[in-house]
Amino acid sequence: QVQLVESGGGLVQPGASLELSCVVSGGKFTMAWFRQAPGKEREFVAAVIRNGGNSNYADSMKGRFRIYRVNAKNTVYLQLNSLKPEDTAVYYCAASESYAMGRMVENYAYWGQGTQVTVSS
Repeated sequence: QVQLVESGGGLVQPGASLELSCVVSGGKFTMAWFRQAPGKEREFVAAVIRNGGNSNYADSMKGRFRIYRVNAKNTVYLQLNSLKPEDTAVYYCAASESYAMGRMVENYAYWGQGTQVTVSS
């Protein structure tokens, strides 16, 4: 049984940093983070391959966010830096059995419950 459990969200001020975690059980996967703001579609943030050796990012988040994984801990992380109010969203961890780093929701079969990130002064 595959389980993904996110944590680390919260309320922060603009310019702050936050690190999200996702503990994965039930197999080895390509992992990704997505986010969904109120009234908007779920959008791709970043993905990382199984051994952590390669990753990719949505263009708008490249340079501010960093995805990495520690396989010994079965955990994938998303570092969020220089946060802006428009980064406010529920952030979801997702897992795919494919080796490709897909950017679409339908590329990922398994999802966590989400963690809320709110950026506000």
